[in-house]
Amino acid sequence: MGRFALAPGKESSVTLSAMAVSPSRRIAFDILRVVEAKGAHAGDLLHERLDARVKPQDAALATELTLGVLRWQGLLDFLVERQTKKTVAAMDAEVRIALRIGLYQLRYLNRVPARSAVNESVELVKRARKASAAGLVNAVLRRLADSATEPVETQLPAGLPRAERLAIIHSHPAWLVERWLKRFGEEQTVALLESNNRAPRTTLAVHDAAGAAQARAALEAAGMQIAAGRWLKSTLVIESGAAGPALTQSAAYRGGKISIQDEASQMIPLLLDVQPGQRVLDLCAAPGGKTMTLAFAAGPSGSVVAADLHAHRLRGSVEQLRRTGAPNTCAVALDATKPLPFSGEFDRILVDAPCSGTGTLGRNPEIRWRLRPEDLADLHRRQAELLERTLEVLAPGGVLVYATCSLEPEENEEVVGEIVAAHSEMQRVVPNESLRSDLLDSASDRNFVDAHGWFRTFPPAHHTDGFFAAILRHE
Repeated sequence: MGRFALAPGKESSVTLSAMAVSPSRRIAFDILRVVEAKGAHAGDLLHERLDARVKPQDAALATELTLGVLRWQGLLDFLVERQTKKTVAAMDAEVRIALRIGLYQLRYLNRVPARSAVNESVELVKRARKASAAGLVNAVLRRLADSATEPVETQLPAGLPRAERLAIIHSHPAWLVERWLKRFGEEQTVALLESNNRAPRTTLAVHDAAGAAQARAALEAAGMQIAAGRWLKSTLVIESGAAGPALTQSAAYRGGKISIQDEASQMIPLLLDVQPGQRVLDLCAAPGGKTMTLAFAAGPSGSVVAADLHAHRLRGSVEQLRRTGAPNTCAVALDATKPLPFSGEFDRILVDAPCSGTGTLGRNPEIRWRLRPEDLADLHRRQAELLERTLEVLAPGGVLVYATCSLEPEENEEVVGEIVAAHSEMQRVVPNESLRSDLLDSASDRNFVDAHGWFRTFPPAHHTDGFFAAILRHE
């Protein structure tokens, strides 16, 4: 009888039963509407909504629903369309989001009773003033509940091309799967797709090595299970326990001892090997995680300029710099594709370029549904412009690191190759020594440098976000 196990003749009692929608589902539904309507980032919205007033269990489920629905959106839509015989694009946004939330619970959250998953999705569309669609949502989800445990492979049309088949099974755009198959092969592509659909662990950057033990003890006292990082001495990982508001309200976080930052992201500023007293430019600095590392390395005798196109994002960076006590920093809003407004030159420059973000699809799943193939050429053009302008303020003998959180060559080695070919004074440096003193004894910097001398992290291999970096020296 399926997961409902209803008695004959009782179906209508489920269809029309009135019930309150749980806070977690309301939060997830509202965030998903904003993500779709305004192109917002789900992580930012979750951070704003999940404050200390939200119960930890509600915060956890809201996060699971929001990010889970975004990761599996392609597969969820395929199953809904297979059942309804109409495209989800033809549905009202509130209806398709309610269907996705309900179906995600049916397929992936076995601890949630099917009756609750269906009924609350019905109530969500009523709350959104789409009561006329309540019957459709109820009927579709009830039918899908009966096949919720069936492997999706058994529901695919026969004869699908390999890329389309993998795209549906692993919920990614087919064009992205196709290009990864050509570059990585099937085994690595499947590993990448699977990695993108796993929730990443929460990793923490420790700003004061001497206080690492104290920070860890404070987090454990707050009920979190903490482990050492996989690669860096300065990293802690939350294995289990309350995160979200509990983490950001902890004494270790509020006191500026730690920040939330992916471990590969933590490596990027270390590649610059900033020395005390140096003048440093952090271009495209928001949200400020890398700026903090640069500022502590330059010390009170040095200076760091944090620049970004968006003033509102810079304000968040300034708050983080104040929280951690990062020394001698200032923030400047500017368009780095135009001449930079600096009178002097910098000893070190970090160009953490705006990019497609294909190395962060596990953390930012909405990106996969927004990105288009033609975006890569436009990103390449802007990244090359930005790097070209930045070279104008790099001092002779200075070092620049160009980095992205993209896996795509158009944004990475092709940008660097184009710029180096046009500037004979710029030499590429292989990052053999940059990380060595910061790595755990069990790690090796060779893990991050490929055969061509580029710094890379690959999510399934390194269990981090996917980053690329190149080190350039002004001879």
